[in-house]
Amino acid sequence: MFILFHQTKQKYPIKVWLRKPEQVDAGCMEQALNLANLPFLHQWVALMPDTHQGIGMPIGGVIATKDVIIPNAVGVDIGCGMAYIQTDLPAEVLQRKDKANGRLIEAVIGDILRNIPVGFAHHRQKQPCQALEQAEEQLSKYEFAKELLPELREGYYQVGTLGGGNHFIELQEDEDGMVGIMLHSGSRNFGLKICRYFNQAAKELNKQKNNALPKEYNLAFLPVDSGEGESYIAWMKLALEFARENREQMLERVMELLEKWVAKYAKETVSFSDRINCHHNYAALEEHYGAKVWVHRKGAIRAGQDEPGIIPGAMGSFSYLVRGLGNPESFESCSHGAGRKYSRTGAKQRYSVDEVLKDLQKCRVVLGKHKRADVAEESRFAYKDIDFVIQNELDLVKLVKKLRTIGVVKG
Repeated sequence: MFILFHQTKQKYPIKVWLRKPEQVDAGCMEQALNLANLPFLHQWVALMPDTHQGIGMPIGGVIATKDVIIPNAVGVDIGCGMAYIQTDLPAEVLQRKDKANGRLIEAVIGDILRNIPVGFAHHRQKQPCQALEQAEEQLSKYEFAKELLPELREGYYQVGTLGGGNHFIELQEDEDGMVGIMLHSGSRNFGLKICRYFNQAAKELNKQKNNALPKEYNLAFLPVDSGEGESYIAWMKLALEFARENREQMLERVMELLEKWVAKYAKETVSFSDRINCHHNYAALEEHYGAKVWVHRKGAIRAGQDEPGIIPGAMGSFSYLVRGLGNPESFESCSHGAGRKYSRTGAKQRYSVDEVLKDLQKCRVVLGKHKRADVAEESRFAYKDIDFVIQNELDLVKLVKKLRTIGVVKG
């Protein structure tokens, strides 16, 4: 970790969990400097080793603020995060040619793709959702932003869906040769609408109060004791519960499908254990360095003492289960993944579809995807080396398990 602090350029230090400034891209550094000049910042800016440029605030960034909350420092996919569950199923069972038309893992991946909507697809029928049902019972909490109320109805069709981009469902093999299920998704269009609405509300409120930050920061903020701030917090918490339930529903469906295929063709049962579900885009009221502050984790997970976490790599790479060390300097946080090395457009320009598909085949990874033309966007080469990221945060987490992708479903 190194510290950047130029008194002529910034009010607060920037702590970066990398080895040297050259490892931080220029856009990310510019955004970090903007954060370091916020008048309501607490202590410093923390950048995780997977950090890269985002919207307003870097992905892999953590800040603590006094009495304000920043929609763009949470992000458009509120509650985006990870889920994992361990099985007692040997991975070699899935690699057998137990079906006339191929290996069992190919059948499982294909069935997941058929049963869980991906990309922009939603469910055709309304799905159960406890988070939305409770919100409808407590509607007064959300009526300040009445324009968002129709999103409660739309959410019933989005819960239990994967989305696109870097969201995934993976079957993985641990170091003992056992299968694990890992998935990455968030609050879907529900969280996107909430962020956009309140970011605009923050811009208007800052202008009215004549306390707007420079426009290029793109960090409009809401005082937490304002009507807008209280409403954003309520909607954000709802989006977090929605995102958690979204992952739980998909995890349950994948577990069912895996059990079905293994019972039918391998004549075995599957047991599950060690379930984890954690967010990496959110803000929470916590105590750090003697003050109650709003910790914004954008592309970062909470890594409190002994707290379980998931740090995924790119498809065809490795992922890690970890436990937090409660390091106060990072506001008890760590990275949320490998972090992009190239933009989506840049990755497609550098790598062809054929190259990526051949690489996945070489890595013995089964891919489930409806549209393969954009597969290079999520190539493992478009991301930083996950082991490099992990090595730069061993003061933030301890490693529990290393996992290798054997099958992946992408939007």
